[in-house]
Amino acid sequence: MIAALALAAAIASTSPRIVIASDSTAANYSPSQYPQMGWGMVLKCSLDPTVEVVNLARGGRSTKTFIEEGLWDQLVAQLRPGDTVLIQFGHNDADTKKIVRFTDPNGAYEVNLRRFVADARAKQATPVLVTPIARWVWENGEPKDAHGPYAATIRRVAADLKVPLVDLDGDMMAALKARGRLASRQLYLQYEPYDHIARYPEGVHDDTHINEQGARLGAALVATSLSKLKLPISRHVHPAPLDNQAKLGGPTCP
Repeated sequence: MIAALALAAAIASTSPRIVIASDSTAANYSPSQYPQMGWGMVLKCSLDPTVEVVNLARGGRSTKTFIEEGLWDQLVAQLRPGDTVLIQFGHNDADTKKIVRFTDPNGAYEVNLRRFVADARAKQATPVLVTPIARWVWENGEPKDAHGPYAATIRRVAADLKVPLVDLDGDMMAALKARGRLASRQLYLQYEPYDHIARYPEGVHDDTHINEQGARLGAALVATSLSKLKLPISRHVHPAPLDNQAKLGGPTCP
């Protein structure tokens, strides 16, 4: 009996984990905040049940404030060998109106990304850099790359340090283009009063934050990339469909 319990504990301790360091676009939300959701809430729907998702994403954080508030150190302290760490920042790093968040894409932002990679590797975890999910911004009938220099820095750092890359920005932009401006609007917090959304009785026009369908698509895009990266976690990834996202009223899986 004791041996069986010890074996079960050993198996549990080696169960695969995905740890997420990010901002509001990946974060967890309470039922009262629905329909806003982060893609980290439903990533589990593309994973084996044995995979634990530790979602440490926090709204309003840039690489700078994630470090300054001690959130990164807290994450590193709980890393285990074999963990996969998904790192997605950029939305708030580009915020020049709230200067406390801002980082230069070719300065502190790059320095912080390199630190994240080094710290994760020092704990024998696998860092994966993720470009920030695209905003619902259009120009001349095409989705606009609102993250330009930040996404470019992520790609450059990933190539330089030989870090696996999930190009969520590029993949989401492609998905927006395929769906078209009007249909893709339904992936974001874009509502009118006549939509009768309890949280937004007067409507809301938010080009950054995603709703349930946007979160499910974002998670499926992340999972699709992870499944192709030939990482230890990849064999546990079974991407949810990229079309016809379920609308279940929360982060449950179909």
